[in-house]
Amino acid sequence: MDRLPRMFRSIQKAVSDRNSSKGSRKRVHPEKPKSRGGLKPLVASGSADSTVKIWDPAAGQCVATLGHAGCVRSVAWSHDTTRLASGSDDRTVKIWDPVTGQCLSTLEGHDYNVWTVAWSHHSTTLASGSDDVVKIWDPAKGQCVSTLTGHTDCVRSVAWSQNTSHLASGSDDRTIKIWDLASGQCTSTLKGHGRYVWSVAWSHDASRLASGSVDKTVKIWDPATGQCVSTLQGHDDFVWSVAWSYDMTRLASASKDKTVKIWDLATSQCISTLKGHADWVWSITWSQDATRLTSGSKDKTIKIWDLGTSECESTLIGHALSVDSVAW
Repeated sequence: MDRLPRMFRSIQKAVSDRNSSKGSRKRVHPEKPKSRGGLKPLVASGSADSTVKIWDPAAGQCVATLGHAGCVRSVAWSHDTTRLASGSDDRTVKIWDPVTGQCLSTLEGHDYNVWTVAWSHHSTTLASGSDDVVKIWDPAKGQCVSTLTGHTDCVRSVAWSQNTSHLASGSDDRTIKIWDLASGQCTSTLKGHGRYVWSVAWSHDASRLASGSVDKTVKIWDPATGQCVSTLQGHDDFVWSVAWSYDMTRLASASKDKTVKIWDLATSQCISTLKGHADWVWSITWSQDATRLTSGSKDKTIKIWDLGTSECESTLIGHALSVDSVAW
């Protein structure tokens, strides 16, 4: 313990605290996310300043800074919370140990910027999107096990279904593709957005898929039929990010219009608009108790929102350039 750099000791304590709380929880189906204790867990952020930062949101402090050789476009925690992945304009995906701050592996194989990374729910497989391809990785071996081709333009977002059998990808070609991971085949292509699809997210029971687009809309899809069941309109500019609450009753969307909107999915109505960022809001992520939301912005800050009051609870400052991705 004493050999660890001081800045990583608080990370080790937070990881230890959240891992020690897992054993007392009973699993239900569909599987609920493992509780990390309100504001106890760590927030990760990726920035155009080429860094990944890890934050203790309760203290409002950055506890570690990790690096790429280019803009960091995406960060994602493994679902067992033991590793952090980041994708960068340096064309690599890096896997980090959040306790020691060590880079465990660097995954190379993309020919262009890596826009998106996402862990399978078993935390054994990683997906990444770059130019017009999606790559599936075995992080333990540091190897690409599959390359999914079919999009005709840049892949901006990837998301796993709850049982890890399917992957969704959103692209600048205006489509969403759903992939069968067993066969590596595209099983359906969802069409309906008028411009680039920048973000995709599965509901936690995999019965619905949400997408956000440069056409300023959010769409809700039935992945079984490929039909759009709802279009959410209200943003004044591009929608960069969408994220489901863990109880699946609400959806959050982040926009170039500098706001975050919270939608009631039973009524398809916007029930709250979070204002406070001074520039585009690139990325959003929910706390696992669905009481708070984190947003990353081009204004170089990360904000934590209390969804009970719709007020900004705290602002994390430390990045030198745009915060392009956040993960809680």
